Amino acid sequence: MESGAGAPLRPYLSLSWRPGDLAQRKGRIERQGNQNPLVHVYRYVTEGTFDAYLWQTVENKQKFISQIMTSKSPVRSCDDVDETALSFAEIKALCAGDPRIKERMDLDVEVSRLKLMKADHQSKQYRLEDQLLKYFPEEIEKHKGFIKGFESDLEVLAAHPHPEDGFAGMEIRGDLLTDKENAGAALLDACKEVKTSDPVQIGNYRGYAMSVEFSAWKQEYTLLLKGQMTHRATLGTDPRGNLTRIDNALAQMPQRLEAAKAQLDNLYQQQAAAKEEVGKPFLYEEELRSKNARLVELDTLLNIDGKGQAHTESVVAKSTRPSVLDNLKRPVQPRSTDKKPKQHEEVR
Repeated sequence: MESGAGAPLRPYLSLSWRPGDLAQRKGRIERQGNQNPLVHVYRYVTEGTFDAYLWQTVENKQKFISQIMTSKSPVRSCDDVDETALSFAEIKALCAGDPRIKERMDLDVEVSRLKLMKADHQSKQYRLEDQLLKYFPEEIEKHKGFIKGFESDLEVLAAHPHPEDGFAGMEIRGDLLTDKENAGAALLDACKEVKTSDPVQIGNYRGYAMSVEFSAWKQEYTLLLKGQMTHRATLGTDPRGNLTRIDNALAQMPQRLEAAKAQLDNLYQQQAAAKEEVGKPFLYEEELRSKNARLVELDTLLNIDGKGQAHTESVVAKSTRPSVLDNLKRPVQPRSTDKKPKQHEEVR
């Protein structure tokens, strides 16, 4: 139908197999710049006909497409069914309004959902087993090492304090500098000689070995104080300010020690929770088994799953057919020495 304004009024009585076709039909209806902010889109279906299967197939396709477009994890496989995959029994049942078809469709969706939940449960169990065998033991030992390292470095720091209202001194290139201005200037001079991202040792400070690395990307120098652990301080252009940054990096050790202890406690809690969860059975196993059995029963009653008797007969016929490979394996009969007429040789 066409209205006087030239706007098409088309009632869509049929349904395409592709979700994109439905969106294309609404392309001139739901768009920016419409004069009317509210529009109506009508879909027509006939109860007890093939429309139900068409809409279900389009729905399943759209769900799979939406999962990919929204970066959600889709199922591992998607079976696409077209007209040729439908058996005559299913089409007959759809046209007759057989309630078993709706039950079968609902069960198919529910069984697929339960199977996905079971696969997720199994994946979680494998992940927990891997964490208990590798991740938690390695992380616990690593954080124990962090705690031991911070405690050792704190002892070194306590053994090399600043004198009251003074400066502990800094060794750069073999020279011990006790003046802050001179030490800061010498530190900047030593940094200018470093042109690589590999740490270059330049001296010692308060019991820690000092190294400098240069980041060509950030165009900045980083000072590394190496004890049992490594402590970093980003350097600037102010000589005295750099010394303050270094002392602040060392002063953060108590907080880093407490953070390592808290992380270790958290790892122990996660390990205990994982031990409780590992080995648990799938909660909906019985529901999945019963619904899957009913689905198989409905497929048998509706003759949906199999190819029927024709398929069985074709398999039997194929199995009784002489094999070309068997013919090739047969021994070659020796040729007779008797000469045959030429026409017989050509007509073998």
